Amino acid sequence: MKYEKEINRRKTFAIISHPDAGKTTLTEKFLLFGGAIQTAGAVKSNKIKKHATSDFMEIERQRGISVATSVMTFEYRDTLINLLDTPGHKDFAEDTYRTLTAVDSVVLVVDSVNGVEDQTRRLMEVCRMRDTPVIVFINKMDRDGKNRFDLLEEIEKELRLQLHPLTWPINSGKDFKGVYNLHNKSLQLFTANTKASDDEDSVSIADLSNAILDEKVGDKDAAQLREDVELIDGVYGNLATEDYLAGKVAPVFFGSAINNFGVKEMLDTFIDIAPVPRDRETTARVVSAGEDKFSGFIFKIHANLDPKHRDRIAFLRVCSGKFERNKYFHHVRLDKDIRFSNPYSFLARSKDVIDDAYPGDVIGLFDTGNFKIGDTLTEGEDFYFTGIPSFSPEIFKELVNKDPMKTKQLEKGINQLTDEGVAQLFTQFGGNKKIIGCVGELQFEVIQYRLLHEYGAACEFRTMPFYKACWLTSENQQKLDDFLRFKQVNSAEDKDGHPVYLAQSEWFLNTEIQNNPDIKFHFTSEIHK
Repeated sequence: MKYEKEINRRKTFAIISHPDAGKTTLTEKFLLFGGAIQTAGAVKSNKIKKHATSDFMEIERQRGISVATSVMTFEYRDTLINLLDTPGHKDFAEDTYRTLTAVDSVVLVVDSVNGVEDQTRRLMEVCRMRDTPVIVFINKMDRDGKNRFDLLEEIEKELRLQLHPLTWPINSGKDFKGVYNLHNKSLQLFTANTKASDDEDSVSIADLSNAILDEKVGDKDAAQLREDVELIDGVYGNLATEDYLAGKVAPVFFGSAINNFGVKEMLDTFIDIAPVPRDRETTARVVSAGEDKFSGFIFKIHANLDPKHRDRIAFLRVCSGKFERNKYFHHVRLDKDIRFSNPYSFLARSKDVIDDAYPGDVIGLFDTGNFKIGDTLTEGEDFYFTGIPSFSPEIFKELVNKDPMKTKQLEKGINQLTDEGVAQLFTQFGGNKKIIGCVGELQFEVIQYRLLHEYGAACEFRTMPFYKACWLTSENQQKLDDFLRFKQVNSAEDKDGHPVYLAQSEWFLNTEIQNNPDIKFHFTSEIHK
């Protein structure tokens, strides 16, 4: 393999969780360890004007939630890590689903107080579809939460995930004393309101029967830890790394991200066991990460990353070969060759121009409107990377222009925002009624806010009585045309001109499916069609 050395020093992963589980805080601690940032931002503190490094959109900083995936690249222990921090809020799940197509593994953050929540289940389903390797970080151990054995049982049952603890906590909440590392047999002691550093408060205990354990944590907790560890060793044994890589077993770590506690143990283990860039399915064949020729795909588009400049950045995951600045690459969908003079790597909002990139890397390309999510770049071969979904929206609203003088700005804005994948745009047949479809209400707020602040276009939304959007295909074009004509009020086309049926209810949808056997109703659209 020509680029074997570069490929083997790269790890690309996403952090996923339910909102408020501590995902953005954990991201910052990783960046601190990598030396990428010097101080962590206070995500929701009004007193401190610094904000979480990874939350770079104005609305995110106002609301204290992540609504778009941010990409950060940093080095740690001679490994180049591409970290994708995803939105936890369910209304932005689609952005997260697509991000999961661009990573090789995942760190799932679970709140020890709340345990498994709805969004966690959904995210794990997407990981399971691809057998993505998962590491679980159980956060907020310094708060009174669920019993640790109960928590493991809940995660295994709810997420249908086989766990394997690699660290084990001593108590939780105000009695939290630290974690014992089952992997390298060391004890990390916790002191409230201090940040764990490398070696301070770390005690190496080769044998748990050592009296130093009783001295450090007290007789009662020492006895409990010995009992717990004996039980865990008996049940779990040693971690089989190949089972983790196959997505069958998830290593578990306990800690407190805000106190930077238990994070380093997880990061060190991640470096040791997480997969290097993997092979990828395409419409033509499986593309190996070790191939000489470059290929990659666009999994995210973000307009106006810098509000002062009307820039659009397309995020590209390199899958094989070497990406080079100023070299011409083949845009498969447009069937034309394009080159990039300023490709970027990211640390949240700061961007650095790069000369080359290798499999696993995520780079930003300036986009003048050439890209859509799912587009593939190659060195000439025609194929698309598969499995980048566009889901059927659940809420539909008509876009109403409040200022006719700004019609052009509104058109441009809504086209660019829907290119990003924050929502889907449908145009009703027989009219110019523009219908926006989203997964959640919060997306409409974000769209309205961004249209006004980034494009100067004021709009409002009127709720439409639709339940689901289905993409339609048929081998009998006449049947499809007739259906669309008869059902004009419920028919629309998406941005690419594909016909869509907007069903008022589940009953109507099932009736139409039964009455039209020649027409196929699809609930997801493979974006690159």
